[in-house]
Amino acid sequence: MGTWDSGPFDNDTAADWCGDLDDADVVKRPVLVREALSRATGEDGYLDADIACETIAAAAIVAAQQPGGQPITSPYAPDFLRDGGRLDLPDDLAVIAVRALDRIMAADSEWRDLWQDATAGDANPAFDAVYGLLRQPPIAS
Repeated sequence: MGTWDSGPFDNDTAADWCGDLDDADVVKRPVLVREALSRATGEDGYLDADIACETIAAAAIVAAQQPGGQPITSPYAPDFLRDGGRLDLPDDLAVIAVRALDRIMAADSEWRDLWQDATAGDANPAFDAVYGLLRQPPIAS
């Protein structure tokens, strides 16, 4: 996994998924977001880091699309969403996004293990990024 920073879009897997979302037909985009979130929530075993990376990107998109959500500005996010772009998403995706992020932060998550091993001490910017998504009022309610 090529990772250059701790944000939701700052790794090869998330950037590739965002490219696929960008290239998808506008009608299929909400389906792709739902599928990314559902892969994490549906995994009973050890959660693969690539699934987690796609899920975190999808959850960040869901959070940004909620009323009051933070605009997406990452150059690695889908082009159509940068700087306040919109995607019409079903309301239930906010609840699924919270469950998916909780799953990623569980003990049996490769993404969590990798970031825990990569950081020393209390500071963990990747964990902070996920917790920041969970704390945003749009998906925390």
